[in-house]
Amino acid sequence: MDRLHVALPRSAPRQQLLQDVNLTPIEDLPAALDGWASAAEQFEAARPRIEAARARMKTCGVLPDGLEARDVTADVFRDTEPRQGNRDDRGRGAV
Repeated sequence: MDRLHVALPRSAPRQQLLQDVNLTPIEDLPAALDGWASAAEQFEAARPRIEAARARMKTCGVLPDGLEARDVTADVFRDTEPRQGNRDDRGRGAV
């Protein structure tokens, strides 16, 4: 859990991870953590390209050819969010 938390580059996904872990039913937790591990791996795999792009922007003021600036945070959240139906259905009617 700590390794996932540290691997995420911004505070918003880190907070979402903590929320998901706390709100996901225990039986669904392995799948939720697998999704977050996949997202963290994607961030780590992209790190060399990100660092190269940052260096290019700093020295030349432009991104390397073939790259564009865009915010993919919404995509990451969509791909890693727990399945709401599972959580809602299990929580109702259990007494």
